[in-house]
Amino acid sequence: MIGNRYIVQDAHRESKTVSSRLIVALVVVAALALVLGFRLAHLQVFKYRHFAMLSEDNRVRIEPVSPTRGIIFDRQGEILAQNLPVFSLEVIPEVVDDMDAMIASLRRIVDIGEEDLRAFRLAMKSARRSESVPLRLRLEDQERARFEVNRHLFPGVNVRAWLARHYPFGSVGAHVIGYVGRIDDRDLRRIDVNAYRGQSSIGKIGIERSYEELLRGRVGYEHVETDVRGRKLQVLERRDPVPGQNLFLTIDIRLQKAAEELLEGHKGAVVAIEPATGFVLAMASAPRFDLNLFSSGTVDADAYLALSQSPDRPLFHRAISGQYPPGSTVKPFLGLAGLDRGLEHARSKAWCRGWLTLPGTTRRYRDWRAGGHGIVGVEEAIEQSCDVYFYVLANALGIDSMHEYLTEFGFGEPTGIRLGSEGSGLVPSREWKRRTHGQGWYPGETLITGIGQGFMLATPLQLASATATVANRGLRLRPQLIHRIISSQKSAHAEFMQAQRLSPMRTYNDRDWDEIVEAMVGVVHDRRGTAYEVGVGFPWRVAGKTGTAQVYSIGQDEEYDEEAIDKRLHDHALFVAFAPADDPKISVAVVIENGGSGGAVAAPIAADVIKAWLSRPPPKGSPPVIAEGMPVASAVEAGDDRERIATAPLSSASVESDRAVSGGSMSARIPSP
Repeated sequence: MIGNRYIVQDAHRESKTVSSRLIVALVVVAALALVLGFRLAHLQVFKYRHFAMLSEDNRVRIEPVSPTRGIIFDRQGEILAQNLPVFSLEVIPEVVDDMDAMIASLRRIVDIGEEDLRAFRLAMKSARRSESVPLRLRLEDQERARFEVNRHLFPGVNVRAWLARHYPFGSVGAHVIGYVGRIDDRDLRRIDVNAYRGQSSIGKIGIERSYEELLRGRVGYEHVETDVRGRKLQVLERRDPVPGQNLFLTIDIRLQKAAEELLEGHKGAVVAIEPATGFVLAMASAPRFDLNLFSSGTVDADAYLALSQSPDRPLFHRAISGQYPPGSTVKPFLGLAGLDRGLEHARSKAWCRGWLTLPGTTRRYRDWRAGGHGIVGVEEAIEQSCDVYFYVLANALGIDSMHEYLTEFGFGEPTGIRLGSEGSGLVPSREWKRRTHGQGWYPGETLITGIGQGFMLATPLQLASATATVANRGLRLRPQLIHRIISSQKSAHAEFMQAQRLSPMRTYNDRDWDEIVEAMVGVVHDRRGTAYEVGVGFPWRVAGKTGTAQVYSIGQDEEYDEEAIDKRLHDHALFVAFAPADDPKISVAVVIENGGSGGAVAAPIAADVIKAWLSRPPPKGSPPVIAEGMPVASAVEAGDDRERIATAPLSSASVESDRAVSGGSMSARIPSP
């Protein structure tokens, strides 16, 4: 009995202990639940906005959407620069833990060069960590397949389809069209980085650079949901990009191709202008290069080195940056100046015996024809390119008067064409020589300036533009490369460029214009003309002028022996012309470096360019010809009042001086015309 009582008491005591422990446990659990509840409420209610933003940042990313770059056409609608679909390998930096290790592994399956890495690291500096940055452009199909098999090993690395630039004509028009390349340090210093989000390329030279703002379009954005590997799950919101505008150039690609083929084997330039509008029909520079070498965004180092270090300088745009002594091509302009001044020498005939000495000196300034030309007036002097006649005329005009007249035709200053690195040329004056050389002007320097030698320099574009001004009888128009601009959007409209009249020239006597133009016609069609051979049987009357610019100086009593000197020191060959002489449709300037005689080398090239243009039907959509006495803007608007006419904004061109030959030297040797 006693034993049973103890058992009952122990059971009761144990039950009581268990109950106490349960109560304590429940209290603790309740307290913890209460704390957790308060904490949860704090996080979900009071801190909701804060953590919602953190959560949103983890799964939602803002991605830039690249606009489609505008297409470049020639005036007939031939595509000169277009966009083709390609694939690139891109990286989202914030998803990659160890960038160097990832790239090292990736290089085992994809060819990633040092230039790719340099461009990638530069792009990462200006991109947000959540943005996709190109690592390798233009993946080959096999590389893309290898990556797709191993994609799971590379979180944050994706293949993206994009549009790359392609140039269907390769090297034709290379210096004018230009190319795009990867954005580099120099570009970053001059651009608004936000305007280039999601873009890796930018126009580097030519039209691609000068009209970058119109071509590039405006970037769009997407709010995208991604997984932990950075892969896109869905698009939450999108703002579409605005495509770039399409540009139609004034260039006719068939004429451009013909001009470049005529330059094959030479170093030099051809520029052809439509006198009535100032529109550039062709602008060829030789040697040339293939634009598609640069279209991948990265350039093969060996290929670029070969181009940049070539003694022939294929990357140099000779048509606008090459500066050459114009030689005898200046004679029509100085002849007109003499007639305008009413100088007795310009209105009368003079005897040319083959050389001239200034009073009180013994130095002989020789004519290219040793025996002289006999009795000549201004017309015969231009036809036969008589140097002695123009020595006397230059001496009568004086250097400052020549500077005034030549500047009026656009020599010595950039034309204002919207293309980078245009040379300004040089027309010397007394003040210029004092300022740059700290010396006075010598009378002999006036004489050689009268035949386009000495300090004077001109670009092929300036020569073509000045010749077009003669064709227009004094109407000077700015050379232009844009024919029309077409918007890429649904509400597309065309903006046609107006002919842009430059500062009005003085009024020259009609009889003086007639005399100079007929003299230029005689250069090509008179038996004594220096370009007569190209005029024989030519189907149109051509007004032209030959020129031969001295490169190598020899002593007064020495003879010029072309075979005895290096090819690079041979004379430059020049020719300027317009045709038909009575109704000009084309003005041409040809410069052949170290080509020798202008009449024998440059004139045939110009004749073939003229023939190529005049023998084909008028180009579609060509603007109306400016009638005499009709305001320039009105003439253009008269073409079609249904289209909106606008003038392209022009920024002052950057000037990059590059004297193609040494100027300022005085020599007794006079090059042939």
